Amino acid sequence: MSEKERRTPRQARAEATVEAIFDATFQLLETNGLERLTTNHIAQRAGVSIGTLYQYFAGKAEILAAMAQRRAEAARGRIAQTLIAAPQLGSVRPIVQALMTTFEGSPETRKALLDALFDRGGDAVMAHHHQAFLAAIGGKAELKLDLSPEQLFVLTHAVAGLLRAAAAEPDLALSPAALEDEFVLLMESYLSALIARGRGAR
Repeated sequence: MSEKERRTPRQARAEATVEAIFDATFQLLETNGLERLTTNHIAQRAGVSIGTLYQYFAGKAEILAAMAQRRAEAARGRIAQTLIAAPQLGSVRPIVQALMTTFEGSPETRKALLDALFDRGGDAVMAHHHQAFLAAIGGKAELKLDLSPEQLFVLTHAVAGLLRAAAAEPDLALSPAALEDEFVLLMESYLSALIARGRGAR
């Protein structure tokens, strides 16, 4: 079945089916891991037929990518709203928290979702989210700093890249709370340095 022939979930029932598939996938990832995840198991846990599942997704890789994309879009929306409501250094922690809670679950689950997000498009995925984020805050967030494309690139990629690296190294047993503090320090220090540089240039 071609991608064009697959249904787009528009109606409430279709959306509920997709949500059931996502929920089932997450539960199975948490209990059995990625290697044992199959579309048959997902369909059974979701309470749908395998035929119904394939009406929406070509396989488990597409399910994981769609889950990751939806979570990334939700996080992007939360971050944009945070910046629009409070465009200052104090907003860094809630932004970091939004990023860190985008892919909850066990280290293996987080890695599976992050890999699915990046492997489906790599740099193009980050570029898409970067542009969509800028569009979301354009003309709405009164940022007190005129950021260059390079500075925006660092800000939008740094924590996401580090989160993926942390998910890829579960043996380090990094503390989420301590990691959050370090991410906040990293971003606030960078922004403070940019603010100081801007003042010095005047």
